[in-house]
Amino acid sequence: MAENPTARVWIGRAVYLALALAIIFVQLMPLDTAPPGWAPPDLLLALTLAWVARRPEFLPFSVVFCVFLLTDLLFQRPPGLWAALVVILTEAVRSRSRGLRNVPLALEWGTVATGIVAITLANRLVLAVVMTPQAPLTLTLTQMVLTILIYPVVVGVAQLLFGLTRPAPGQVDSLGHRL
Repeated sequence: MAENPTARVWIGRAVYLALALAIIFVQLMPLDTAPPGWAPPDLLLALTLAWVARRPEFLPFSVVFCVFLLTDLLFQRPPGLWAALVVILTEAVRSRSRGLRNVPLALEWGTVATGIVAITLANRLVLAVVMTPQAPLTLTLTQMVLTILIYPVVVGVAQLLFGLTRPAPGQVDSLGHRL
């Protein structure tokens, strides 16, 4: 991406924001007026988790929260609930990112999958407690499973197209701190 570590971080943030806005834009387009019989994977969640697991310095807390709060508002979900759950998950993955640096993709995938299951069930539980209308359970579970299955594909595409790799051992940021 860039030689300067500070520029690399800002370019990584800009690429994430551009991809997030593109995903949101496509999801808002009225391509079909009939209700779908299945729920597509949550690409934005998979993209965010891939970015945080691979390069946590690219996505600070505020960027993740603002993007998902925007999606809550645009998709007419309860404002802040999904954003808060995603932030909790990304911070948990961020705290484990150093340990995930030297493990195979399958273990990283398992960690992310566990988090996706946890926040999906927590979201359903909170919505049930406050008696908010929800999508059928089969659609929610379909979306959860497809999001888990699409994660390795998102990681592969991000690595091939955008150079989103794990930090190398001994790599430092612009201030000389180890990554």
